[in-house]
Amino acid sequence: MNICVYGASSNNIDKSYITAMENLGEEMAKRGHTLVFGGGANGLMGAVARGMTKGGGKIVGISPKFFDVDGVLYDKCTEFIYTETMRERKQILEDMAEAFIVMPGGPGTLDEYFETLCLRQLGHHNKPMAVFNVNGYYDNLKGMLETAFNGGFMTEEMIKLSPFYDDETALLKYLEENKGGTGDFSILKDLK
Repeated sequence: MNICVYGASSNNIDKSYITAMENLGEEMAKRGHTLVFGGGANGLMGAVARGMTKGGGKIVGISPKFFDVDGVLYDKCTEFIYTETMRERKQILEDMAEAFIVMPGGPGTLDEYFETLCLRQLGHHNKPMAVFNVNGYYDNLKGMLETAFNGGFMTEEMIKLSPFYDDETALLKYLEENKGGTGDFSILKDLK
């Protein structure tokens, strides 16, 4: 399965996150999955890629050409796709992915998470997604989503579209057991 990961590109984070993502990459490789990611060599993106390399897995990096400077992009990708823009990069990531993992990250990661979640809710895709909640990083996000649900701003079905996991084995098992397919736009009739 092609698994797209979204996550931090910063190295200025606690090493426990780095270790967790390297373990995730190794487990993905062991299970025969392909990593599809933004191509970064640093932060959690680089960590999951290093784990994939250690495990002998296939890695597809996707990045705008302007990031192709020393040390920014992961140089051990099996395949690399260069784009002109960040938007084009995001579209290729979405199209190539068969599942999504949201790792800890900042505004860019949250942007990718919410766009992917909204597209899933709208029936644009039926690909499983999950949040890797290492060290309780996303506890506040989970609480915010529960507040939105309790206030009637989200349905229970939408909450269930992106479960939170703190263990890579359970997370990957969920993605494997919930393989999706093409989108179902019938949900749009309920939005009128």
